[in-house]
Amino acid sequence: MKRLRVVRGWRDLPASDRGAAVAMGMFDGVHQGHQRVIALAGDAARRLGVPQAVITFDPSPRDYFHPNSPGMQLMKRDQQARALEALGVDMLYVLPLNAELAEMTAEEFAQQVLHEGLGARHVAVGFDNTFGKGRTGDPAAMRRYGEELGFSVSVAEALEMGDGSQEKYSSTRAREALQEGRPQEAAEVMGRPFAIEGEVVRGRQLGRKLGFPTANVSISGYVAPKFGVYATRTRLQDGRRLSGVANIGVNPTIPGEIEPVLEVWLFDFDEDLYDQVIETELVAFLRPEQKFPDLEAMTRQVLEDAAAARKLLAS
Repeated sequence: MKRLRVVRGWRDLPASDRGAAVAMGMFDGVHQGHQRVIALAGDAARRLGVPQAVITFDPSPRDYFHPNSPGMQLMKRDQQARALEALGVDMLYVLPLNAELAEMTAEEFAQQVLHEGLGARHVAVGFDNTFGKGRTGDPAAMRRYGEELGFSVSVAEALEMGDGSQEKYSSTRAREALQEGRPQEAAEVMGRPFAIEGEVVRGRQLGRKLGFPTANVSISGYVAPKFGVYATRTRLQDGRRLSGVANIGVNPTIPGEIEPVLEVWLFDFDEDLYDQVIETELVAFLRPEQKFPDLEAMTRQVLEDAAAARKLLAS
């Protein structure tokens, strides 16, 4: 598999980082609709004999224009890069979304960034893509700029989900599915299970004392899935993949205010994971988070959840 090269910025790039066929968008989740746009860039790259690239922005427009809004990411930057690499993308352009870029008109963006900065040979966009100050640029405008500046343009049409709903594949639908406790539906949209990646931090270590040690990972920045218990699969830093059961929430049985966290119990595993980065896929929702009258009742339920998760994951 080709290795993805991450290029930050658009000014003064060497020739090796210019002249690609690019797909443009946020691509949060790299869902199946996104994959159609990326495939168009791939087709153009092969036709033109140039690298295949993706353009995205950091921070996201949502985070830049609404910095105090809750986290809504479907994936972190490293997860996005791995998903793009798996699709055969050669380069990921990460453009810094700052005052300069935010103030560019659609025409200025096409001229200064796409043409002069990146030297794009082809630009692929989705049917609903907008760009430039005030989101005034659209696919029709991109085609006009391409004709003027010398790059070809392709537009991916809307892709309907195959469940009879006539809804389109979208990051919004994936987020809503997760918020409502339907991780399988989110996985259908994304083409892979939604996964939370982060460093294992020290918690209250109560689970270890009760016989089910958990690895705790912050969910900050991610869209918050429905609080509750999930059957999971976790990828460790060394590549091993382990089945488990996880609670996402604030653990209301235990006194004390805490931030929402993922607490995953990895089956048949007892190694120190502190400070390691792990990635946990949400495979199925088992039940909502609940407050128990005491630790004994909570322990009984956790063991029942674990048995249910083992059975589900084995099937």
